[in-house]
Amino acid sequence: MANDASLRLPGWLASLARRLLYVWVRTAVFPEKLDELAVDAMRPVCYVLQDRHLSNLLVLFEESRRNALPRADTPIVVGSQRFPRSFFFLNRERSAAARARGDGRHSPLLVSLIGRAVADPLFDVQLVPVVILWGRSPDSQDSVLKALFSETWRPLGAWRQLFAVLVHGRDVLVRYNPPLSLREFLRGGLDEEQALRKLSRVLRVHFRRQRQMAIGPDLSHRNTQIGAVLSGERVRAAIAGEAEVRGIPLAEARDRACRFALEIASDYSYGVVRAFELFLSWLWSRLYDGLAVHGFETVTRIASGQEIVYVPCHRSHVDYLLLSYLILRQGLTPPHIAAGANLNLPIVGPLLRRGGAFFVRRSFRGEPLYAAVFDEYLHLMLARGFPIEYFIEGGRSRSGRMLTPKAGILGMTVHSFIREHARPLVFVPVYIGYEKLVEGHSYLDELAGRPKQRESLWGVLSSVRNIRRVFGAVHVNFGEPLALAAFLDSRHPGWREEAAALPAPWSRAVTREAASELAKRINEAAVVNPVNLIALTLLPTPRRTADEHSLQRMIAHYQALARQAPYSPATVTCELDPVHIVAYAERLSAVERVADPLGDLIRVREDQAALLAYFRNNVVHLFALPAVIACLLSHNRSLDSDRIAQAVDGICTLMRAELFLRWSRAELPGACQAVVGVLRERGLVVGPAGSADLVAPEPVSQEFAELHLLGETIRPLLERHFLALSLLESHGSGRLTRRALEDDCHLLARRLSLLYEFNAPDFPEKATFSAFVDNLIEADFLREDEQGLLHFDERLTTPLAHSELVLPADARQAIRRSAGSGIAC
Repeated sequence: MANDASLRLPGWLASLARRLLYVWVRTAVFPEKLDELAVDAMRPVCYVLQDRHLSNLLVLFEESRRNALPRADTPIVVGSQRFPRSFFFLNRERSAAARARGDGRHSPLLVSLIGRAVADPLFDVQLVPVVILWGRSPDSQDSVLKALFSETWRPLGAWRQLFAVLVHGRDVLVRYNPPLSLREFLRGGLDEEQALRKLSRVLRVHFRRQRQMAIGPDLSHRNTQIGAVLSGERVRAAIAGEAEVRGIPLAEARDRACRFALEIASDYSYGVVRAFELFLSWLWSRLYDGLAVHGFETVTRIASGQEIVYVPCHRSHVDYLLLSYLILRQGLTPPHIAAGANLNLPIVGPLLRRGGAFFVRRSFRGEPLYAAVFDEYLHLMLARGFPIEYFIEGGRSRSGRMLTPKAGILGMTVHSFIREHARPLVFVPVYIGYEKLVEGHSYLDELAGRPKQRESLWGVLSSVRNIRRVFGAVHVNFGEPLALAAFLDSRHPGWREEAAALPAPWSRAVTREAASELAKRINEAAVVNPVNLIALTLLPTPRRTADEHSLQRMIAHYQALARQAPYSPATVTCELDPVHIVAYAERLSAVERVADPLGDLIRVREDQAALLAYFRNNVVHLFALPAVIACLLSHNRSLDSDRIAQAVDGICTLMRAELFLRWSRAELPGACQAVVGVLRERGLVVGPAGSADLVAPEPVSQEFAELHLLGETIRPLLERHFLALSLLESHGSGRLTRRALEDDCHLLARRLSLLYEFNAPDFPEKATFSAFVDNLIEADFLREDEQGLLHFDERLTTPLAHSELVLPADARQAIRRSAGSGIAC
């Protein structure tokens, strides 16, 4: 393997060696559809390998043969020279012996190709870089021993490469890259020497990026990282400030900063990550029916040369492990994950740290030195190009809806990029959808007012008992990426010149806008699964029970809306038919069948009713617009299109913050028109197609009952809005603080849940009222004065009037009685 001669095997010997090697070797080839490479069969092809190893060359020979690509072991003719093989190695041997033999810095084939292309304007050749990694096949399941010797950045000698073949031979990743036209590359009048240097540099950067995509960037030792953090200008200033404020020596303050850095920093190990992959492959196969991945091709397309920050919704502790696992299995580097300090448990914490987790406290308040150290560490990771993952919601959603994003770590990311933006940064929103939750019952306890259980090692170990339970499938959808530079350009064009003034009011405002945009894109990427559809259709029914045929009709209505008036191009619909959806929910024990002579009934199991509300909330935003229109028509029978448009605009203004709806006011009429078209086609809206009036079906018809049930989907949210508005109206302008309003809403909602049919478990959730108050302030319905009191004027009657259009009289009266009685004061 040491020099050119050692790799010039006779044809018969190369063929024999290749066959012997493939007795052991198994490969995963990317891209899966090699015709995507667009190799031109009319022009010669020359493959490029990075390092000189016979094993890599034999893999290239075999894979080019198997995949019907131009053969790498066939001759290539360049002018008067004939080369026996159509490949060259980019990295030449640099040993003293090699220099003594007179080996050049560049491959003789590469030199000849460039010389010929410079001399002959008609000559061209396609250079196809091929990355071969031992121990990185995403489809293999092997021993933990192999994981400890996976691919790294360290160059391998002949013996180490032989060991890699023996240990990882059944776990080889082969990635063909799009061909590079040598003729196109030489445009610009380069001479031979310039072309050689430039092409070699371009190929080295390309191979480095490809390796980085697969195994991560070349991070230095953890202690070196910490040293770099502590030597940062802002951290040094914070250390000096800490010493002055606390009256301690500078060395003691620096030691304190070092302890913070050690508390935060990950200790990334490729071997541990690989071991996690093997363990999780075993775990997922026992816990879930399958892991469905959607939209990952977008990530693959942008991964090379860009800093990626994954921003998933946060539904479960499983999210941490699941997303990293899937990214690794797709052949890219798993991200470093911002994990709550509450997970830094004995045994578990160090394992997570070696798997890429870095730990962050819930609050930085009162610790400016900790804040400075964390900020610098995050900047170091971003500047070095390592993918990052964090949850902008801050914590797990107990209700199933997207929570209001927190600006903390997102703001640090924005500031880091403004400070140093040589490398493009792209946020990738990710939707994670479950069909059953490991933490489901604990979420219900917390929504019922019981204190959150503190994480502990015993809690982690005791959760093993759930492994044998059936949790359905998990769906992960990668949404539309958000390029930060373009976003900053659109919001504050002069951002590149204002890094020294951070943080500034404009950067805080941009961070809030980015958080809102990312939340919208996460919601756009929602995946509708069978449990979502069962929750949407059964929960609004009396006694949460429905005739099987009627239930299937309702499911079909929702599926038609999702397909024919899609919420977003990124949204994924459920392809199962209604019959199989019901059977699927039965198998997961979400519903049960009740035999009846007139036809079987399907009802929600008693212990699943509250949990199904969670899965309804996962996707309620997708059907919010159809549900509002259905509410308007089922309670008013007939409305002209202008009145509906006005009411929808007002109601969506109130819902926008809570559901992160994607439509602007200008886009709403078009979205309404698409929804009405589907409702009309399904028989849920009647009347002439060109009429300005929208009419509900006859009250005694099945279609009217179905229209009513569709509207009931959004009723809990509208009732919360009406409750908050009624409390404001009852108390009067300038009488309540924001905190008092939120507390009153929470307490009154809990009371209503006990007294009346306001029985959604998340109905009293304080976070939803907080988001609603935010929206009222942003929409200028409320104004907060210097004392924190909330002021409003007669404009508040507009959303109240809209609420009265969509809520039944008994619900409005119950809320108004309680709001006016002073119960929650």
